[in-house]
Amino acid sequence: MIPKIETASIEEIKTFQEQKLLEALAYANANSPFYKKRFSDHSIAISTIKTIADLQQLPVTTKEDLQHYNDDFLCVPITKIIDFATTSGTLGEPVTFGLTDKDLDRLAYNEAISFDCAGIKEGDLVQLMTTIDRRFMAGLAYFLGLRKMKVGVIRVGAGIPELQWDSILKYKPNYVITVPSFLLKLIEYAEVHGIDFNNSSIKGAICIGESLRNQALESNTLAKKITEKWNIKLFSTYASTEMSTAFTECEHGVGGHHHPELIIVEVLDENNHPVTDGESGELTFTTLGIEAMPLVRFKTGDIVQLHTDACACGRNTFRVGPVIGRKQQMIKYKGTTLYPPAMNDVLNGFSNIESHIIEISTNELGTDEIVIKLAVKSETEEFLQEIKDHFRAKLRVTPKIEFTTKELLEKLIFQPMSRKPIHFFDKRNPVN
Repeated sequence: MIPKIETASIEEIKTFQEQKLLEALAYANANSPFYKKRFSDHSIAISTIKTIADLQQLPVTTKEDLQHYNDDFLCVPITKIIDFATTSGTLGEPVTFGLTDKDLDRLAYNEAISFDCAGIKEGDLVQLMTTIDRRFMAGLAYFLGLRKMKVGVIRVGAGIPELQWDSILKYKPNYVITVPSFLLKLIEYAEVHGIDFNNSSIKGAICIGESLRNQALESNTLAKKITEKWNIKLFSTYASTEMSTAFTECEHGVGGHHHPELIIVEVLDENNHPVTDGESGELTFTTLGIEAMPLVRFKTGDIVQLHTDACACGRNTFRVGPVIGRKQQMIKYKGTTLYPPAMNDVLNGFSNIESHIIEISTNELGTDEIVIKLAVKSETEEFLQEIKDHFRAKLRVTPKIEFTTKELLEKLIFQPMSRKPIHFFDKRNPVN
C-alpha cells in the first residue's frame, strides 16, 4: 500500500510538493482570516512563492499565534466542523482544532499509510491502549486509519494492565498501540500473574509519546528494557495534533517516513533559516490538503534531525529522527546544553529506579537548576554515587538528586487530564 509518490525520485517528489504548495497557499490566503491578514501585513504576494525554497519569504507561525488567534485560523463555517480536537497543552494553553469530513478522511488516510509502513495489514487485529475521548485527536486517528485498512480494533483505552491482558488473551491481537513505558507495566503484571507473554499473540507495538531511539537511531534504554524481556518488534511514531500527520518507522527502524502528499517539512535554526544537511533544528511544517485549519510554516518546538540516505524499504522519502528535545525545554546547566530525553535515558538504565521526575527552576543567580526526584527499590549512598557518576560520564554534569516515594511521584506523573506520563516539570521564571 506504499503510495506511488513515496517511491518516486527525489526530484519528482519535490515537483509534486511544490505544486501542492501553490494550492495550499492560495487556499489559506483566500479562506483563513489569520493568513489573509498575515500575508497582507507583510506585503506578501502569494503568486511569488513557487518553490519550497521560496517559503523563506514567508513569516513563520508559532504556537503563540495559535493560542492568541485560534478562531482566525478556521477556514470553513463552524457548521462544517465534524470533530473538535485540542492539543495537549504541554507547553502552553491548549488549542482547539476543527476537522471537516474531508479532514477526517485525510486523517484516516495518514494513519492507514503509516500503519502499513509499520507492517500492519488487512486482517490483523490491533489493541488500542490510548484514549479516544477527551478531544484527543490521536486515538480517533488510530481508529479511523485501522478501520480504513479493514483491520480489527479492540478499544481498551489507557492503563489497567489486568484489562489489557484479559483482552489480549481473549481476542489475540497482533499489535498494540501504546506509550512504550506502559509495556513495562504489562510485562511486570504478566510476570506476577504467571502470563507467558512471550507466547502471546502480540508481535509488534506502535509506540507513541516517548522515544525508542537515540540520535544514532539505535535502541535507547527504554526500548532495550522492553525487548530484553518481551520479544516483540517496536515501531516509533512522531505526530502532533497541529500537523494531522504521522512519521512512522518501517521495519528497518531508521526514522519516521515522510508522507509528501500530506506535509512539507523544513528544519530551521534559531534565525528561522534552514539548517545544513545532517544538522539538527526545529521541525517546521506546512500542511497539505487540510480544509478546516491549514497551517503555513508552523514551528513545532521540536528539535530533530532529518535522514536522507536511502532506506531498504524502497521509499525515497526522508525520515525524521527521534526528537532530541523541545526548544522550550532546553536547559543550560553548568555550561552544558541538555534536553529531558537525554536525562530520561540515563535514568531508565537503572533497574533500581521505579519512578522519576525532572524539575527545572531558576536559582538565585538567574541560571537553570536541575533537581531529579527518584523513587527507588533500595536507597543507599552507594547507589546515589553510582547515578551521579553515570550522569557525569554520559552528560558531563551531575544534577541534584533527591529520593522520595513512588506514590508521591506517580500522582505527578500520571495526571488525570494528561494523555501521557509527565516526567518533566519546568518551574523556571518566565523570560521577560
